[in-house]
Amino acid sequence: MTWLLVGVIGLVAGVVSGLFGVGGAIVIIPGLVLVARLPQHTANGTSLAALLLPVGLLGALEYHRRGQVNVPYAAIIAAGLFVGALIGAKLAGMLSDEALRRAFGVFLMIVAVRLLVR
Repeated sequence: MTWLLVGVIGLVAGVVSGLFGVGGAIVIIPGLVLVARLPQHTANGTSLAALLLPVGLLGALEYHRRGQVNVPYAAIIAAGLFVGALIGAKLAGMLSDEALRRAFGVFLMIVAVRLLVR
């Protein structure tokens, strides 16, 4: 049953990513922590590993096909992501699982409020 639930998490994350252009981590990480009962650090790492090919490549190719990708901006953002992901992973390793989970929850709430009031 867990494998099926994890597959559903991936499907929902893919739809949300393609529909809204957001990283699937917004769906994947809470799903892995709350449904699959993974520790926060493991959920973060699993999400990063899972997102590499399907969201990054296939989603971007479809948007590019429609002329909806600003390639220079994407390249600049990718350079920042390259460095930032390493820094973020190192910072996450310095936090307890509970602290990381709470920080992620606060981050999601801030994003939600900003989207609702904007």
